[in-house]
Amino acid sequence: KIFQAVVSCVGHDGTIYIIPKSLEIELNKLMTEIQSNFKCLGLLESYCWKKGEACVVRGSDTMWYRGKVIEIGGSTLQVQYIDRGYIERIPQCHLYPTTSYTGIPPFCIPCQLYKTMPIGNFWQQDAVDCLQELLTNEEVEIHVQELPDNPWGKLSISLYFGGMSLSSFMAYKKYCVAEDCQDILKLVRFVYVPVLTSYTLPPLPVPGDTFPVRVTHLVSPKEVYICLDPSKNPRMQSATEGDASCDSEVVCLDEALKWCNKSVESLPLLTHFQTEMPCLVEYQDGLWYRGKLLSVEEFNPVKILVQFVDYGSFSVVPTDRLRQIPYHLLKYPVQAVRAFLTGFKPASYDQNVERIPYSPEWSVEALWAMMECVEGKQLSASILAFSPEVTISLYEDDENLVHMKLIEMGLADLDE
Repeated sequence: KIFQAVVSCVGHDGTIYIIPKSLEIELNKLMTEIQSNFKCLGLLESYCWKKGEACVVRGSDTMWYRGKVIEIGGSTLQVQYIDRGYIERIPQCHLYPTTSYTGIPPFCIPCQLYKTMPIGNFWQQDAVDCLQELLTNEEVEIHVQELPDNPWGKLSISLYFGGMSLSSFMAYKKYCVAEDCQDILKLVRFVYVPVLTSYTLPPLPVPGDTFPVRVTHLVSPKEVYICLDPSKNPRMQSATEGDASCDSEVVCLDEALKWCNKSVESLPLLTHFQTEMPCLVEYQDGLWYRGKLLSVEEFNPVKILVQFVDYGSFSVVPTDRLRQIPYHLLKYPVQAVRAFLTGFKPASYDQNVERIPYSPEWSVEALWAMMECVEGKQLSASILAFSPEVTISLYEDDENLVHMKLIEMGLADLDE
């Protein structure tokens, strides 16, 4: 059986506790009922607790949870939150004995990785820390491999995050040995990208159709990078009936990048540099994004001009901000498409006006004016030609051509 689940916690022994997505609504209903039935502060008078006794626990978020006493000692009790999996030492005043909900099975399932042996036969602390950092509160895909011998035992599973096997990842980090050798080979393919590989372009709407876009980067008033909204573009050129929907691909890409950012330290730094080579690039916000190499800009120290392929923007970065890209990230088309706007041209050249250094036919003022017209706005476009470059007409919400504002300001002329 294969299903989606959220990892509620990872125990100190490496046990992975999951809550199936299909049970979330039912769990939320139970939590609401518990909150309405328990509005006290906990059991204030003395009480003789027993190991294994059912109770409700007042968590640090002031919510009540179902619990079970695991160990008795002193003024605190070791209690397990049975619907979450985690174990804590709780003061007795934050507990209340009850048998009200003992007939409802726990919502979280304890799991172990199938055919995966930790180094030393138990998960070392650094491995547990890695699992907790990687998985806690994250949505994952579960493949059930073996049922436990008893109902309270651990389910043997294969767990996949961002399209990659957790067993393979932990084996790559040398925290364990995984018996599935094919999976390890797949991980090597996951980490190392052949030099000759490249990104693919997304399918584009057919010429003449008007479709919603966002401008993600401006090179000049006429050269822009646009991002399409796939859910609103049903007629895509070169799209086939069997293709996965583009909007789901965008979601999957975001999810895959999120996982990559969690485990980016395990990806090798880039040591081979070639024009157009795909890679991961660290941005100013500390996150890593898909990019490609363009040229070496400085030599001491080495700095590389890169482009963020899902936005169109450029940056010069040192080599320690470049890493090899996981192979599976190449299956997603780039999100930003380079396009040229039609219908206008630069205004008459004036030497006294500040010019864009790399595109001197345009004034800096014209670039800023175009940025104000498009930045953060939902626009629409229509493709006029695919070659030699993608050429479009770009419209505002009121269906007026965006460049008309530049013409009104005297920063551009109509191009018949």
